[in-house]
Amino acid sequence: MRPQLFICCLISSDALAQSFKHSLQNSLEGALSGQYSLTQFSVETEFLNFIEREKQLDCLVLQDNPKLLITLEHLREQATFLPTIVLDLDAAPSSASLAATEQKNVDVSYHTAILRTSINQLHQIDQTIDRAIDQFLMLSLSCPLPEHQSTPGSVAALTTQTSLVAQQKRLSEKLKERLGYLGVYYKRNPQNFLRHMPASERKELLRQLREDYREIILSYFSRNSNLNEKIDNFVNVAFFADISVSTIVEIHMELMDEFSKQLQLEGRSDDILLDYRLTLIDAIAHLCEMYRRSIPRES
Repeated sequence: MRPQLFICCLISSDALAQSFKHSLQNSLEGALSGQYSLTQFSVETEFLNFIEREKQLDCLVLQDNPKLLITLEHLREQATFLPTIVLDLDAAPSSASLAATEQKNVDVSYHTAILRTSINQLHQIDQTIDRAIDQFLMLSLSCPLPEHQSTPGSVAALTTQTSLVAQQKRLSEKLKERLGYLGVYYKRNPQNFLRHMPASERKELLRQLREDYREIILSYFSRNSNLNEKIDNFVNVAFFADISVSTIVEIHMELMDEFSKQLQLEGRSDDILLDYRLTLIDAIAHLCEMYRRSIPRES
């Protein structure tokens, strides 16, 4: 039996809560029946206490109201990051520039992948949940922090990134079990592919990949270094961004050249760097396996 996706709601309006539950049940009739588990709350304190205890949630649904910012800040303080949908009470999201700006500021206070939907789109809530999860999985490790948060590199910032990566990894693995690699492949968003990114985002992603690969190299022959987890995280980011094998090779060669120059300055032989061909083979093997399994099978 495929694992359920656990949805948790904070909806203060009884009518909206019933409408949401009814829409979710209607959209999941047939083959998808029973694949979602829904828990609903109308009181914020009960909702937050549940979130803090429950570590296997997959998506949050929150009603838009004046307390939304406070709720999101509580979640962030708990270092709890999840795919999130905000329900607008209006029939359609406001197009006014001021309202749109305020909504964006509230949403980004938590993370940049929050998805908004209007009540007249509830009949498509299953698709909205899929898109919210998709956007969350695409969040970069360098997800920007709000200005009031600690600076990059601080303990708070590292805690945020660690929690985000851990949740993305857990959810990604669950989707692989639920849908198989084929399902994960089709959930990749081409807009998040490296070749489609704006120049600044492309540069930042490559910088982050380079740093992650550097960490893999430095710990490759060490014990108790969580090496497999580091490689998995590196490969997941590369896979969802559709990074080519040649790009991974290029990153490896650049780092080997950098290390070689450093060893020569220290008067040491760089022969040891030949051993790190195993690192490159390992990373490429993991990435190629993901791409291989993502190819649609012939019926």
